[in-house]
Amino acid sequence: MEHSKNGALVENIFRHEYGKMISLLTYRFGPSHIERIEDAVQEALIKAMQVWGYKEPPKNPTAWLLRVAKNQLIDRLRKDNKMIHEDADFKFERELSVQEEVQLNDTINDSQLKMIFACCHPSLSQEYQIILSLKLIGGFGNTEIAKAMLKKEETVAKSFTRAKKRLKDNVKTLESPIEIGLKSRLTIVLKVIYLMFSEGYASSSGEVLIKKDICIEAIRLALLLAGNKYCNQPEVHALIALMYFHTSRFEARIDSSGEMVDLEHQDRKLYDKELIQIGMQHLDRAAVKTALSDYHLQAAVSYFHCSAMNFEDTDWKAILRLYDLQLERQYSPIIQLNRIVPFHKVYGAKMALAELNDFVKSPYFLGNALFYAIKAELLADLKNSKASKEALKNAIALTQNELERKHLNKKLKTF
Repeated sequence: MEHSKNGALVENIFRHEYGKMISLLTYRFGPSHIERIEDAVQEALIKAMQVWGYKEPPKNPTAWLLRVAKNQLIDRLRKDNKMIHEDADFKFERELSVQEEVQLNDTINDSQLKMIFACCHPSLSQEYQIILSLKLIGGFGNTEIAKAMLKKEETVAKSFTRAKKRLKDNVKTLESPIEIGLKSRLTIVLKVIYLMFSEGYASSSGEVLIKKDICIEAIRLALLLAGNKYCNQPEVHALIALMYFHTSRFEARIDSSGEMVDLEHQDRKLYDKELIQIGMQHLDRAAVKTALSDYHLQAAVSYFHCSAMNFEDTDWKAILRLYDLQLERQYSPIIQLNRIVPFHKVYGAKMALAELNDFVKSPYFLGNALFYAIKAELLADLKNSKASKEALKNAIALTQNELERKHLNKKLKTF
């Protein structure tokens, strides 16, 4: 039992601290050693699982993992004759001991932000920027990234290998770019943080629906951006507002039995009013006279959901208009699919099904779990139980998250 408990502790800490460890080691030793750094961090995890399985974990497990990874890295670099000077090693040791006293917070926060900006270097394609960031800062697997980017896992794996090589060739340090560099990379940095939060909010696979640690990490990184005078832009606050609005509904999305609760049946008394208020403050700071960003529009949608007293009182017309504005800005098949939900509420199931059938004919058609779940809902509303049941079975087959699958199976049993 103790072995299993400590193994879970290692997994939890490693997932939560992976990006911090990669970022700090890369900041100290340089992006040219990124593959060695990855190996050293992985080896630290393996050693922790071996050692902590039979003895009490250290009081500061993160510092322990970081020290082991750093020692592994130095040994490898010395063997490769690639170690810089000994004084660089001494500097790292001295700063690490200070970090242990302050729970490894201040310097690591800096390093993570610098790491994201390095991964978003303009010499890299947008695809490479996102994959590098999600892998190295978020600790995401290929499956999670493939879902976020609507790509195949093998494509993600190949792109990551190429992106690491490009990073090593073009980025020599993690020193932050000056004002113009920060502003030019801000759009892609925000997208990375948004994708991190999205994966945490609705986990693509596994046995949990919400990975709160990833969501909190995404919010923390966005707040760091807001604290930088060059990055303190309206779209940053819009994204923060969106994340706070979503986070306010965490407790209502899972019931006391640990099962998923859909939006219609959530207990709105469980919504966190304080988080909603913080979200509103950031939305006020996001106010602009010029064109709104996607984060402004999505934050507004989320606000309408978390501020409605009940499901029936939701302002579906306003939400539909916000989805239309998003599609006018830039087409997205996911937005197109999600738009059908408020369209259904405003115009009824028959017209919504016609919209869905138009989407099927589109070159951007996505036959994913969301498509079939929406189709099942529309057909059920039209009293076509047989077709609805079939669509629901397709949704279940395509769902990788265990809680979502269980929720859909529960619906299936009602037929």
